Amino acid sequence: MRALTVIPKTAQSAAVTEVPEPGEDEGDVLVETIAVGVCGTDAEILAGDYGWSPPGRERLVLGHESLGRVLEAPRSSGVSKGDLVVAIVRRPDPVPCYACAKGQWDDCRNGRYTEHGIKELDGFMRERYRAPADGIVRLDPSVGNRGVLLEPTTIVTKAWEHTMAIGKRAAFEPKTALIVGAGPIGLLAALLGVQRGLEVHVVDQVEAGHKPDLVRRLGATYHTGPAASALPGADIVIECTGVPAVVLSAIEAAGIGGVVCLTGISPSAGEISVPLGALARQMVLGNIAVFGSVNANRTHYEAAAKALAAADPAWLDGLITRKVPLERFADALVRGPDDVKVVIGLSD
Repeated sequence: MRALTVIPKTAQSAAVTEVPEPGEDEGDVLVETIAVGVCGTDAEILAGDYGWSPPGRERLVLGHESLGRVLEAPRSSGVSKGDLVVAIVRRPDPVPCYACAKGQWDDCRNGRYTEHGIKELDGFMRERYRAPADGIVRLDPSVGNRGVLLEPTTIVTKAWEHTMAIGKRAAFEPKTALIVGAGPIGLLAALLGVQRGLEVHVVDQVEAGHKPDLVRRLGATYHTGPAASALPGADIVIECTGVPAVVLSAIEAAGIGGVVCLTGISPSAGEISVPLGALARQMVLGNIAVFGSVNANRTHYEAAAKALAAADPAWLDGLITRKVPLERFADALVRGPDDVKVVIGLSD
């Protein structure tokens, strides 16, 4: 069967190749892949900056934002033939550490976790894959092809969960939320904020076009310019760009008792001059909490599935701006001005 494979840490090594059918050692649920989303992590792996092949193998099957349809499943699996499903990306380490043992492999303590399409496990950019029953999540049929958005939604589901938990360290009645960045993660973070009944503001560099329109259709307010000027004194700030200067401005936007969640991955070489004294003073005197969040466990996948099922289907359709066939995977990496989420289609 066809698959998009790559030699990790080797640029220009990606190719559509023939790979074996998935073995039952991968799991007892057989899934036909419908589509796979493309994100910045995939671009880094394709550029040779990141990724690990399965042990004893040179090539890695790429892709972690999956949507598939069940072809075979045992009765005890909780899914049936024809169900729409999404595979969980991270799997627990073999020890396991105390976090993985409790199902919180997103917070693995020893780093021995594995990740489909990223770290030591083949991904889903292949025509079929297998997974254990506890490694897939069933979608409401009404979600349809929009289910390819589930994995990125899990990232912000976790971010919101932890934000609210940290906020409850004291009296916390948030009314406003500032989302920094109008990419897929930022827009999905805004969706979850609106679903929680908050006054949501989104700030990005784009002054007109598809992204501002999506924000307004959501019932949120769109801004350009520095994050700190968009909504000074925000109760909640979720930063989704990872750009160092933008991260700093996002922290400065937080109000007294505010919580700032960082979800964007900053480049290791990204350096800026930081007024650390003034920033520390603001955080201490304002009781402001800043934390980072990444990845997700099964509880976040299940909550994200409910969030997508409750969302406006037409609005979700607006997030998927392009779909390209597997053979033209390189086209998915060329970002257009109105692109939000680009997906690679493997079956109808």
